[in-house]
Amino acid sequence: MRKLFVALAAVAAIGLAAGGLAGSAQAQMKKVLIGTEGAYPPFNYIDEAGKLQGFDIEIAEALCAAAKFDCEFVVQDWDGIIPGLLAKKYDAIIASMSITDKRKEVVDFTDKYYNTPAKFVAPKAAGMSIPEDLAAANEKLSGMRVGVQRATIHENFLRGEFPGVEVVPYATQEEANLDLTNGRVDLVMADSVALLEGFVNTDAGQDYEFVGPDYNEPAYHGDGAGIAIRKGEDELRQAFNEAIAQIRSDGTYQTINEKYFDFDVYGKE
Repeated sequence: MRKLFVALAAVAAIGLAAGGLAGSAQAQMKKVLIGTEGAYPPFNYIDEAGKLQGFDIEIAEALCAAAKFDCEFVVQDWDGIIPGLLAKKYDAIIASMSITDKRKEVVDFTDKYYNTPAKFVAPKAAGMSIPEDLAAANEKLSGMRVGVQRATIHENFLRGEFPGVEVVPYATQEEANLDLTNGRVDLVMADSVALLEGFVNTDAGQDYEFVGPDYNEPAYHGDGAGIAIRKGEDELRQAFNEAIAQIRSDGTYQTINEKYFDFDVYGKE
């Protein structure tokens, strides 16, 4: 009986130790706060239940699982999203942020996790066409009002290459799209996929269409969307890079991609 008691006690002790180790391992998972906008469908948005959804969100969750991070999202307005990172409100930005030289002056970036061009959208009734040549396109659109999200690569592109248009900035892309439907602007410009899935393919966008060429000027549009990290935090950046490579190789990325798009949003390798 004494031997049985000792044996049971030993098993219990092993179980407690294993549980303690598991709990310890869980407690040691790196806590990472992810900043995102929540107003840029289909990449990131808040659904009717108040929950964050979208391609960025699912990619972030997959990356955190691959890197064994305990991640939590923090919603932040776009025009304050880099200042929020620098103020340490969160540790990384996963919000369709394009990798540009200007942004690299203040933050570091991971490798890209997708890359899509920018486009204009206009009312179908306008029958508008826009030439590919930038100078000719600027002349064609001279005097028109173009809605764009504030503090984005698209606003910078319009101000740099379309000096003849009146740039009308908005806090969110949804607000710009709404003013297009209300006739307050003549066109909007944004990421082509965000416009397709967040506007053109919706009931509100049925009378609107893409016009003009794809725009992907490296000086403005950068090298695709990446994860922004505070400068010098190379360990975190490398962990995310390894996680991006992992979900690309094990099929996780493709599964998420196919949920949202019928094409490869990653772009060229």
